Amino acid sequence: MTDKPWYAEGLRFECSECGNCCTGAPGYVWLNQDEIQKMAETVEMAVEEFEQTYVRKVGMRKSLKEHSNGDCVFFDNKTRHCQVYSARPRQCKTWPFWDSNLKTEQEWKETCDFCPGSGTGPLYDIETIEQRRREIRI
Repeated sequence: MTDKPWYAEGLRFECSECGNCCTGAPGYVWLNQDEIQKMAETVEMAVEEFEQTYVRKVGMRKSLKEHSNGDCVFFDNKTRHCQVYSARPRQCKTWPFWDSNLKTEQEWKETCDFCPGSGTGPLYDIETIEQRRREIRI
């Protein structure tokens, strides 16, 4: 019996900048106060104004707002890029190494079907994958 996860030999990922992870069905991009501060600085707004404009409260937590079609409020559909990429939240930085995508090989296959960068590019070792996975639980 082994305690190693199914992805113990590592996984490949290279962002293709397709924007699939920023668009689609409604959801949440969870934020902490440091992330809000960094994004506010990036768009040159006061934190209070930034929160009123771009953040919604969900229970006790905060999430980025979305457009009516489910796209992230910072996703530019024309350029297919994030307008706050340099200050993007850890949830975005850790994609695709989320618990939900790593649960089973089948979940990872579905992630690869959705995200053309998953399953391609450089090999990430288990230590890097686990570090990113622990940063946020999705």
